[in-house]
Amino acid sequence: MTLLVLSDDDSVRNRIQSVPADVLVSCGDISDAVILIAARTVGCAHVLAVKGNHDGGGPFPPPIVDLHLTTYAIGGTRFGGFHGSWRYKPRGHYLYDQSEVESSLSAFPAVDVFVAHNSPRHIHDRDDDVHFGFEAFTRYIERARPCLFIHGHQHVDQETRLGTTRVIGVYGQKRLEIQ
Repeated sequence: MTLLVLSDDDSVRNRIQSVPADVLVSCGDISDAVILIAARTVGCAHVLAVKGNHDGGGPFPPPIVDLHLTTYAIGGTRFGGFHGSWRYKPRGHYLYDQSEVESSLSAFPAVDVFVAHNSPRHIHDRDDDVHFGFEAFTRYIERARPCLFIHGHQHVDQETRLGTTRVIGVYGQKRLEIQ
């Protein structure tokens, strides 16, 4: 299964090639219009997304499937996800305290691919007051062992392993092959 993953950069719409992909995944801070244009360009039958800390509060338009705290299966591969980043400012959409994420994920089932806007804590963190991850994501990975954890927010294109899980940070776009 080929995934086209988008995150954090609406100008990516000018660089998407019409090479087919099975699933388009947005890790947040991408406009709904860009997600839909990209999905049409690559002929995706499935469009999955989470919201980022800069996204508006409204729902995704069809056919975008909102993965926040839900699961969705495509051909036997289970996807799940979580919106937003940590609460680094007093107001805004999709901002969470570490304890809120911990509580939300405590009973979240195991999935094959976890899609998030933010990263797990200590993986791809940046040395500032905005771009560091959730400890609850790290604990979720240790407990549920997804094959793949894809995130945006940190503005990095980087892959790290946490146990058997590939943690991939995406900025702009990235194609991934999964089994």
